[in-house]
Amino acid sequence: MRDPGLRGVSERGKQRVTALVSAKGLGKKFARTVGLVGLDLELAKGVSLALLGPNGAGKSTLLRLMAGLARPTSGTLEIDGVLAHQRAARAKVGFIGHESHLYPDLTARENLVFAAKLHGVSDAAGRASRLLAEEGLERAADRPIRAFSRGMSQRLAIARGIIHQPEIVLLDEPFSGLDRRSSERLEQRINKLRENRCTLVLVSHDVELAARLADAAIVIAGGAVLHEHGSMSGESTARLDASALESSYNDASHAGHP
Repeated sequence: MRDPGLRGVSERGKQRVTALVSAKGLGKKFARTVGLVGLDLELAKGVSLALLGPNGAGKSTLLRLMAGLARPTSGTLEIDGVLAHQRAARAKVGFIGHESHLYPDLTARENLVFAAKLHGVSDAAGRASRLLAEEGLERAADRPIRAFSRGMSQRLAIARGIIHQPEIVLLDEPFSGLDRRSSERLEQRINKLRENRCTLVLVSHDVELAARLADAAIVIAGGAVLHEHGSMSGESTARLDASALESSYNDASHAGHP
């Protein structure tokens, strides 16, 4: 069911807003398992999109496709007009998951400098120092991260994910395992990215959080989009309705696979 306020999905005869992320008939299969089925979306620059649905719905699969970490079985997925798996598209994307994927024997600073150099950042050390300061990690900057708390590791992972100043930031359940204080800090960080007109795609099971942090939401079950809410074109400033998201999420949780 499409929310009447949704924009950004292809419709003939209507003026289009240029999409930063565009998927057409997107599908992904794993052996005999269906990951995604015929997904269409157009997400404009600066818009925050929440992906909701039960475990195994296809949310993380979609995120991996957007990050260029996997290729679709059918359909197309483009980042700013370039196929998502190509290097030019991947350079525009930052990926932050619930696992930090940092190097435990390196210091926080070394992790960031290494990531910056991989992305061709001109002043890798300077960029790393600025992000360490922004994340409140200056005092721990030169310590190996294996002793970092979950919250500290996640803050460093965020810095690593945006080290190259990507246009799109993908967040795969980033609040998982965080205590209240760390969650509040992460929410503030995400809001700062939104203020800077960064395009965000957030996977979450928390509908209230999604309503606060996203402009639009799609609810997925069995690899298919069941419900859409909000505006992916950036043309609407209306806030998402948490109760409507909850109803759609519950519907997805009880839906069968297509």
